[in-house]
Amino acid sequence: MARVGLLGGTFDPVHVGHLIMAEATRNALDLDWIEFIPARIPPHKADEPVTNTEHRVGMLQSAIDGNDAFRLNAVELDRPGPSFTVDTLNELTVTRPDDAFHFIIGSDSLNDLPKWREPARIVALVELAVIIRPGNEPALTDLDAAIPGIAGRIAMVDAPLLDISSTRLRAQIQANRSVRYQTPDAVIAYIERERVYRF
Repeated sequence: MARVGLLGGTFDPVHVGHLIMAEATRNALDLDWIEFIPARIPPHKADEPVTNTEHRVGMLQSAIDGNDAFRLNAVELDRPGPSFTVDTLNELTVTRPDDAFHFIIGSDSLNDLPKWREPARIVALVELAVIIRPGNEPALTDLDAAIPGIAGRIAMVDAPLLDISSTRLRAQIQANRSVRYQTPDAVIAYIERERVYRF
């Protein structure tokens, strides 16, 4: 049985914060590897423009190349419609019954989990690896009332946190400002080569 961490996101673009979260979770929970799952159509960004899939995947692959413990999983890209987490986890647990999955989520997103599609099903399918964000400590009593049993499915992960966002990176790139050290050099090279975020 492989112990696998799952980190979903738009990755528009991927940045070092994503990579640090992944590596910290892998170390803390002794996972065999981390799978990065780019969303095809993020449900929470349905009304926002999202960079095309080819470039988001290209940037993500550039970021994780060279780390044998990081892999790209295109499960959501191969499925039509919005990328709901519960659908992804259903598919992975059915097709890979021998793997133990740990879904990586920030404590801010964890507090919103009751609003996600089928949160009880999510918790039944995977363990939650929760990255603690200052000022967003999980409200476990409230969460357990909304999703019974969730408290026993959570592993807290202490990870270095950087105030980096993809939104800010896109704005900096569009303003022709350096994003060096905020995203890997390979991602910057991809962005420059493919003229991503240049309008």
